[in-house]
Amino acid sequence: MIKVLVVEDDPMVAELNRRYIERIEDFTFCGIVKNGEEALAVLNEKNIDLVLLDIFMPNMNGLELLAKIRQQNVSVDVIVVSAARENQSIQTALRNGAVDYLIKPFEFERFQAALIAFKKRLQAIRGETGLSQKDLDQQIFAKIPHKDIELPKGLDRNTIKRVWGHILERQEEFTAEEMAQYVGLSPVSIRKYLKYFQSMDLLHVEISYGSVGRPVYRYRCNREKQ
Repeated sequence: MIKVLVVEDDPMVAELNRRYIERIEDFTFCGIVKNGEEALAVLNEKNIDLVLLDIFMPNMNGLELLAKIRQQNVSVDVIVVSAARENQSIQTALRNGAVDYLIKPFEFERFQAALIAFKKRLQAIRGETGLSQKDLDQQIFAKIPHKDIELPKGLDRNTIKRVWGHILERQEEFTAEEMAQYVGLSPVSIRKYLKYFQSMDLLHVEISYGSVGRPVYRYRCNREKQ
């Protein structure tokens, strides 16, 4: 199993990463730490294969932590998962050896593609035999195109990203009608996306009944750990 540590100070985002990790075969979630100091302590105590690293954290930001990981020759790979989209941040992360860079908010398929690509590279490097140029090209340097991962029929990747971004911004209960108006979709369309998030256990829904007996569905981000 590939052991993954999440370094993230936002509890909801950290929980989302945990849920995503647990959905992908051959990966095991090893915990959440909220800052760079805690991360270094865990990395010095445990054999972690992969760190999912946020950039915006107090005291020591993610890029500073990544630099320390390299300075201390800690044997671990890093995927940056951050809202930072500045060229300098991305360039600094890649120069310090980040194997991938995910910009929040992102859909599960992109997250899954990053981890599958990492697993493929790790398995190739850990193989007992040497690698040819063809092996390197196919197994190490080739990216798994996340566009090839199919979504449920009728859903659009960009819209998934947009809807989830709005849900994270609200951080409060909402109805399908409220979210439809907020995002700019029809209630029928938005329900398809909410159902998709429910299927991944990312949304919790509560049903209440008004005076005329019609059910009212209220959604919220599911922060409870399974």
